[in-house]
Amino acid sequence: MSQPDPKLLEEVAQLRAELDEANYRYYVLDEPTLSDADYDRRLQRLKQLEAETPSLVSPDSPTQRVGAAPADGFPSVAHAIPMLSLDNAFSREDITAFAERVAERLECAAEEVEFTCEPKLDGAAVSLVYEQGVLISGATRGDGRTGEGITSNLRTLRSVPLKLMGKHIPELLEVRGEVIMRHKGFEALNERAREEGSKVFANPRNAAAGSLRQLDPKVTATRPLEFHAYQAARLEPDMNDTTHSELMARLATLGFRSSAELKVLTGPQAVIEYCEQLGERRDQLGYDIDGVVIKVNALRYQRELGFVARAPRWATAFKYPAQEEVTTLNDVEFQVGRTGAITPVARLEPVSVAGVTVSNATLHNADEIIRLGVMIGDTIAIRRAGDVIPQVVRVDKEKRPADARTIVFPEHCPVCGSDIERLEGEAVARCSGGLFCPAQRKEALKHFASRKALDVDGLGVKLIDQLVELDWVKTPADLFGLSVAQLQELPRMGEKSSVNLVNALEAAKHTTLARFIYALGIREVGEATAANLARHFGTLQALQAAEQSALEAVNDVGPIVAAHVHTFFQQPHNQDTIADLIKAGVTWEEAEVTQGPTPLEGQTWVLTGAMESMTRDEGKARLQALGAKVAGSVSKKTTALVAGEAAGSKLTKAEQLGVEVVDEATFIERLTQWEQSQ
Repeated sequence: MSQPDPKLLEEVAQLRAELDEANYRYYVLDEPTLSDADYDRRLQRLKQLEAETPSLVSPDSPTQRVGAAPADGFPSVAHAIPMLSLDNAFSREDITAFAERVAERLECAAEEVEFTCEPKLDGAAVSLVYEQGVLISGATRGDGRTGEGITSNLRTLRSVPLKLMGKHIPELLEVRGEVIMRHKGFEALNERAREEGSKVFANPRNAAAGSLRQLDPKVTATRPLEFHAYQAARLEPDMNDTTHSELMARLATLGFRSSAELKVLTGPQAVIEYCEQLGERRDQLGYDIDGVVIKVNALRYQRELGFVARAPRWATAFKYPAQEEVTTLNDVEFQVGRTGAITPVARLEPVSVAGVTVSNATLHNADEIIRLGVMIGDTIAIRRAGDVIPQVVRVDKEKRPADARTIVFPEHCPVCGSDIERLEGEAVARCSGGLFCPAQRKEALKHFASRKALDVDGLGVKLIDQLVELDWVKTPADLFGLSVAQLQELPRMGEKSSVNLVNALEAAKHTTLARFIYALGIREVGEATAANLARHFGTLQALQAAEQSALEAVNDVGPIVAAHVHTFFQQPHNQDTIADLIKAGVTWEEAEVTQGPTPLEGQTWVLTGAMESMTRDEGKARLQALGAKVAGSVSKKTTALVAGEAAGSKLTKAEQLGVEVVDEATFIERLTQWEQSQ
């Protein structure tokens, strides 16, 4: 077998080094050195080179963070050194007593003992093992002696180095640490879950643990997880570090993130002050902690002190009071989110939780109300952590008053009066008045003007925000009534910009039925479904009048999508908004009705590379018009791949899977034949 070109090897090595350094700077040091675009360019180039020369691929390459197939389960992994628990301290006196016990065994004064203190992160404890500088395994804590092997999932975390950095790489290293999810990431994850109607997580700790135990690593890769090292359990050969703080500094040089809050302190009083000061800042950290880990700093003293039962004598955990309190649920109100999701909000008897007065908490959705079994008037426990919205976590049903009331979910939107839609199997109920509902106005307008909808050039997100906040635009039809003089009153909107926008709005009036249907923002109606609906019914009037059974006869439209479409067109507010758009001059040519089978029905095509005779979007539209699905990636289900100029990894994968590859000339020839046969 011929050896790869030395220049190629050099480029691959340089790209990997640059990407590893960028990951370290961004995810460990919080000091990014590459822009997102520069990082993506390097990563795509490396993927291309590895695809062209598969022998170059190695497990520690930055391209291999999500390389494993979904697992059937997780193997058991025995920890070489048990991951023990810590004893707890709950008061100043407990901290002093711990320090005195340590001093007594070391035969010195407690005020002379040096300790390290760092936040006790509230996440999921894991262990990483490296051999010759390369990550070979990762496992959960489990019961302390045996955990679950989750190597593929841990590899997806960019704060977990696949290959150790620096010049002095140990032959064997076992690093232990905590995988956490910051508050912002947790809220964003739950918001997506609510929008999708899937399960929300109770707190960031559960979210981190649940994300690590996904059988498909690709799911874990989408979660905002971070690994923070707190211990080097095994290090061979010994690097002559004498303290825990030195070991943590060494881990940092090897590419690991550790706590910026770690401090070396002498004597119990300094430790007490650290715990109290960190406690005061607990809500500003941006992530959950439930205490402080206190360790004897000198490693020889740790060895001398040893262990007792399931805990080390040289460490303890000071625990903060729980961020939960008990109060009364006085009432429940219902809020409408930007995507129409209806969220029940608990109105509480005000109570102080972790130093903050709380009077509202989220109940998430109807399923959560049923799960909790909560009623108005109940005594409930609420939880608050940092910036996370307070939530109801428990109900004390033994204290339920005789006049407790059942929580009744509304049938109509509390903002606009439209029907509330909740399909079987979905957790989230939604307002069906998307175009009309003030709570959803900004999102509806952004979608309406987007490139794949009416494609209004120059109508960006910030401008839409301004128009809505000034109450100039309430429905999409109002956009077409904007004048140059009116727009010039807005900041950074001169005469030229205003004229351009008015002209763009005028041009956007002339569209296609498929684009118009897509622009309406009906739930789960994307480009392909909108095109199928247009081809099947031919006119908007026929689509509006269609019963659900008729909608289900459309290619690629099942019962759920049919229900969404039918409900949307039944709402008087939506009918009025559509009539206003037509009155404002929005027009389209009637689509050619094709209710029979289409030439490519049931087929899935993928387009890659550049084409000379048409854009990929044009090719996609023509394929969809023939009944095909157009996917973004190649799989075993792909019917054919259209390969234009500079086709990259998709072409390689298609060839590996035995998927038919079609060049541009053949593609156009077949398109013409299929279109003429219809």
